[in-house]
Amino acid sequence: MEDLAPGIRFYPTEEELVSFYLHHKLEGNREDLNRVMGRVIPVLDLYEYSPWDLPQYAGDLSGRDPEQWFFFIPRQESEARGGRPNRLTAAGYWKATGSPGHVYSNNRSIGVKRTMVFYKGRAPNGRKTDWKMNEYKAIQGESSSSSSTVASLTLRQEFSLCQVYKKSKCLRSFDRRPIGVEIGQRRAQKSQSDRRARASTHPNPEMVETRSSPESSSSGDHGYHAAIPPQTGESSSIPMPIGSQPSWEWDLLDWYYGEQN
Repeated sequence: MEDLAPGIRFYPTEEELVSFYLHHKLEGNREDLNRVMGRVIPVLDLYEYSPWDLPQYAGDLSGRDPEQWFFFIPRQESEARGGRPNRLTAAGYWKATGSPGHVYSNNRSIGVKRTMVFYKGRAPNGRKTDWKMNEYKAIQGESSSSSSTVASLTLRQEFSLCQVYKKSKCLRSFDRRPIGVEIGQRRAQKSQSDRRARASTHPNPEMVETRSSPESSSSGDHGYHAAIPPQTGESSSIPMPIGSQPSWEWDLLDWYYGEQN
């Protein structure tokens, strides 16, 4: 694990977190796998630490990640006695936000996800921070996603798996690209989607090409020319008046700077 090539990150999907990592941790019947997983996702009583101290306790792979860290959390004594978990820390507390959701595999619910936000201080006067956490719990047995609600599910409580991260006001590091590259890629995607839309509107490309060609422009059939202007040279874009700017380019700039704010 120490000799990974540059650019390789530990970035599992939610399905993989529950169906593989959490499932094998709960079963605990493979010592060799448990040792490897312990280096990737360590067991930690997360609520004994402030969130900004957690990265130093992360595993070999996620410990070097600047944005997200994973931990197995053992069941608290209060939970074992049927009570609620204590999410207080020395600096503040974790507060659940939104409603719990399902984690799916092959259209079946295999786990439950709950998102929490860290607040400094004590309730009800705590100050909201940018630190967040997704807590995953596995479902006991199997459940149909179409007929079961989160409240009716029986969850495995021995361990939960948590993903801790800090909310960012800009693009995440693994999605950051220079603005020119970002806009260039979106221009290419826009052009490709336009070509596909025209192809789906006219299922016979040969007929469209023949009637749009310069040789057939004098045939008197102007219906296709009104819908698809003739193309010249190697450019596939629709001619525009000089000095005008395509509106979607401005939309891309608005999208990019909106993500930065």
